[in-house]
Amino acid sequence: MPSAITHVQPGSIADRLGLKPGDLLDRIAGEPIIDQIDYQALTAHSRFDMNVIHPDGSAVTVHVRKRDWEPLGVTLDQTIVSEPRPCRNHCVFCFIDQMPPGMRKTLYVKDDDWRLSLMMGNYITMTNISDQELDRIIRRKVSPLFISVQCTDPEMRVKLLRNPRAARIMEDLTLLKDSGIRFHCQVVLCPGWNDGDILMKTLRDLESLVPAACSVALVPIGLTRYREGLPYIKPYDKAMAQQLLDAIRPLQEEYLQRLGTRFVFPSDEFYCLSGYPLPRDEEYEDYPQIENGVGMLRMFETDLRYAAEDYPVEETPPRRLVIACGTSVAPFLQQLADQYAPRGTTITVKPIINRFFGETVTVSGLITGQDLTEQCRDVEADEILIVRSMIRSEGDLFLDDMTVEEARRLLPAPLRITENTGEGFWRAISGLEDIQ
Repeated sequence: MPSAITHVQPGSIADRLGLKPGDLLDRIAGEPIIDQIDYQALTAHSRFDMNVIHPDGSAVTVHVRKRDWEPLGVTLDQTIVSEPRPCRNHCVFCFIDQMPPGMRKTLYVKDDDWRLSLMMGNYITMTNISDQELDRIIRRKVSPLFISVQCTDPEMRVKLLRNPRAARIMEDLTLLKDSGIRFHCQVVLCPGWNDGDILMKTLRDLESLVPAACSVALVPIGLTRYREGLPYIKPYDKAMAQQLLDAIRPLQEEYLQRLGTRFVFPSDEFYCLSGYPLPRDEEYEDYPQIENGVGMLRMFETDLRYAAEDYPVEETPPRRLVIACGTSVAPFLQQLADQYAPRGTTITVKPIINRFFGETVTVSGLITGQDLTEQCRDVEADEILIVRSMIRSEGDLFLDDMTVEEARRLLPAPLRITENTGEGFWRAISGLEDIQ
């Protein structure tokens, strides 16, 4: 249906063409506008026609001539931003299906929307994409996409996703490749399911899709204590993580020689579990999957080193800091704290055991307010530091709906919320920022 124009930027192309708020944008280049993806793609060209309906019902055709990618200068009604398309899978590893009851509704939303994959880097399984939508992806040259492959073996992928449509993954990915669409891949590793020989087959299959297939991230399954109705899956331990990294390392070297890229990248969690040192900065190449936890710790340390050089602080007044974090990253942060703490500052890293979701959940971003306050209530510190990823983007709530202000009242020392970056860490431990 036509989309209403709510604002026209003064002096813009749309303004010069006479478009007004209240006009309806019906078609661009002869095509209906389904959503923002269509609008952006169809207005990116230098020449096209637009069908516009005025408030009085009269229709006109507007001829647009502009530079490629130059914006029209209109804002469309929010109805063009449709609801995220829901997931149709019932994955054995789905974290949302492992959430405890009674949490806020937004934490139970399961999207599997290729539009969010393009715009925000969300991972999709492609199991809810119709042939018509796949054709639209190709026509719009939607690239890059971020795709949860999990494995390329059809039978195993159906078992993992519990959706018969999951068997088509290689057919879909091959079509994307043949159509010039690039994509990054993810494999959530579930021991006993898609690891071992099945993983090696998956990597070889995805290798055949290079250069359309840009990278593959390997991440371990996240397991909570709320798995009623889900099959048992063994969590990764130190030996299993070491075994995986030992198998992937020579494969990366082989790919580098043949493809010019290491192609497959284990996530930071595997290095934390294994006790192995992190790869060097250059081994992450251009950090293609940094948002997936691949190379985040290496980038953190690199940024910390640069920040310490750019904003040197050799000594501070005597102060004691406690850094509360997930159990997996705690040894890494303690090592950095010991290395970079200015004279006068003593830093203790406090690993928070996740009793809310279960002790197998070890990342900082899933620590709740109640676990934080209960396990830090007896610490002796001048400040307690946490990363911003522990609270929602609005900056007010932990996952268990405890507010930041409630946590501050319960903690024995002022709470400082830092950015999850090396510079944020440096500013906090060197006293360059005020307490929040």
